[in-house]
Order: sequence, then structure tokens, then C-alpha cells
Amino acid sequence: MGKIEDRLQVHVESLIDRYPLLSVCRQDIIDSYILLEDAYKNGNKLLIAGNGGSAADAEHIAGELMKRFKVARPVSKDLAERLVEIDPERGPGLAKNLECGLMAIPLVAHEALTTAYINDVDALGVFAQQLFGYGRPGDVFLGISTSGNSKNVMNATVVARALGIKIIGLTGAGGGELANVADITIKVPENETYKIQELHLPVYHCLCMMLEDHFFGK
Repeated sequence: MGKIEDRLQVHVESLIDRYPLLSVCRQDIIDSYILLEDAYKNGNKLLIAGNGGSAADAEHIAGELMKRFKVARPVSKDLAERLVEIDPERGPGLAKNLECGLMAIPLVAHEALTTAYINDVDALGVFAQQLFGYGRPGDVFLGISTSGNSKNVMNATVVARALGIKIIGLTGAGGGELANVADITIKVPENETYKIQELHLPVYHCLCMMLEDHFFGK
């Protein structure tokens, strides 16, 4: 079982205080965070997929990681100076407004690519194809599936394992097939789809806050 800094543990305990049901997920949340922290430390990225409400969650997570969530993320002084030097008119605004991100790619967001692959090749391989194209060894794949049995997510896990990409599953209580292949599975203790989704949001918000605090907090 992994351990984290005390200031990051505070985020987990705050989550459990607000959602006591999630106490059973405490260590899996911590272990998922550690896996993500290691990936980002090594210059890797997060790839995310899900269907329906979970597709919306995939985009939501990317939005929290690619820009500020709660903490300011200014660019480095060196980059700010280069921006101004390159373009004295636009550079100052960019230097002020650009924010550092943690690279996260929602595999649900590329309509032309996904619809072309679905139409021309294989609907159930749509996430697998993108993972094959975007993924690199050391990346992390977050598969969100309330049942844990989404066929397109499971196909992506096969590619992930073949490429050396770690897998985090975010599911309901049963875990499904995803729990059998993921490196870590956060199984929120509900069985109805909408109730599972209601608990997924605070879990991934907690992970995003922990990552932001580690990489950008003071």
C-alpha cells in the first residue's frame, strides 16, 4: 500500500468526510494518485475514456488537469520572457494568461477521427485505436465504466497492456471485467448507474486536486 504526503492526505480525508461511503475506496484512491504522480513526474500523460455520462466525465477530468483547478499555474519566468521576446504585442498577454497543464487526453473528444473509425473500421475499437495512436509506455489509461464491462473500454485495456500503459479503472461496486485487468480499480460502493456516477465525480475531483497541489501548490 502506498503512502502520500500529509498535505495530500488531507484531500482524501476531506473527501471521505463529505462522502463517508467512499471510505472503502480510500487506499485505491491513494494508489491511483501515486500511479498518476509517477507518470507525470516522468513526462508521461493520462488518456481517458468512457461512454455516456462517463464520456462527459472524461472531458471534465481533462479540463481540470489541463488548466487551473483551484491553484494558479503560471508559466516559468524563462518561458514568459521568450514569449515577450518573440512577440512584444501578444507575448505579454500570453505570459500572463497561459497556465501550466498536466497532459490529459479524453479519447471521447475527437469527433472526426472517432466517427471515421466507427464508420470505416470497428465501432468497438474506437478507444483502442486512439490509445494505440496517442499512447506511449509509462502513460496511464483511465477507463471509466459504471458496470466495468464496457466493450470499447475493455478493448482499449488490451492495447494498454500491450504498450506498457498502466490502467486505472473507475467503476461501480461490482468492478466487472475492468477490475480483473486494471492495475488499480476504484470501485465506488453503488450499483445503480446514476448513483455510481454521482460518486465518480468527487473521486476524480479529489485526484485532480491532489495532483495540482503536488505539482503546483506552494
